[in-house]
Amino acid sequence: MKEPWSFRGHPIHSLERTSSAGIPVLLVHGFGASTYHWRFNIPALEQHHPVHAIDLLGFGASAKPAGEAYGGELWRDQLCAYVHERIAEPTVLVGNSLGGYAALAAGAALKEQCAGVVLLNAAGPFSSEQKPAQGLAAIARQTIAGALLQSPVLQRLIFENLRRRATIRRTLNQVYVDKTNVDEALVEAIRAPSLDPGAFGVFRTVFDFPKGEPLDHLFAQLQAPLLLLWGIRDPWINAVGRRALFQSHAPAATTEVVLEAGHCPHDEQPAVVNAELLQWLSTLA
Repeated sequence: MKEPWSFRGHPIHSLERTSSAGIPVLLVHGFGASTYHWRFNIPALEQHHPVHAIDLLGFGASAKPAGEAYGGELWRDQLCAYVHERIAEPTVLVGNSLGGYAALAAGAALKEQCAGVVLLNAAGPFSSEQKPAQGLAAIARQTIAGALLQSPVLQRLIFENLRRRATIRRTLNQVYVDKTNVDEALVEAIRAPSLDPGAFGVFRTVFDFPKGEPLDHLFAQLQAPLLLLWGIRDPWINAVGRRALFQSHAPAATTEVVLEAGHCPHDEQPAVVNAELLQWLSTLA
């Protein structure tokens, strides 16, 4: 058994299922989630590929140190380090939501060490979305809202509410079209890490996350094949509008799959997602 892996001196939780040959796959969860969110994907994928899943620094069972500059650059560097140090061969990075942004950023940085990128309802800004607010009213709203969200008291109240079981379940029910897999195990997998020392410190940084390099810039740097796998009924990211933006900036040879699912299609419709992933992975050989 390999020794536990660390990044910048901090212990990182990861899963490795490497009994199969083929192109390695690295699974990257979204904000507030963990390796557990790939519970229905790993068993299917590991029959054909070496599979790795990782908890980003600050989430899941990974360390939650104070003082780190949490954001896209940190998680990009973590994924790149993991591929170089733990996998050591060209890898397909698969990411959901915030993990999708990190996977794309890492895929672009890894260059020939990236065998492909799969984005499931990826987060992140485009250049056109980073324009400053226009007009006095818009600037005032943005300034007031920003000032309120910088209040430690308000941040703590938001954090305490968000980590309640009832709130977690309600949030999941909002973003899953088929709610079959919104079970107690998933709720607890999200709640448990929020009880760790340091969890609130990580959460507070969400209000100061740097916007990161725009998605269109990352697409321009990506040298590997790309699969966009959409839960098109995602209420969080306006999936229909985002899909149009992705289509206008993604590389020409990009493959797209559209599902009647919400923000986490891999957990909501795992059988369909697994089949689509394996079919696309088979084209990379």
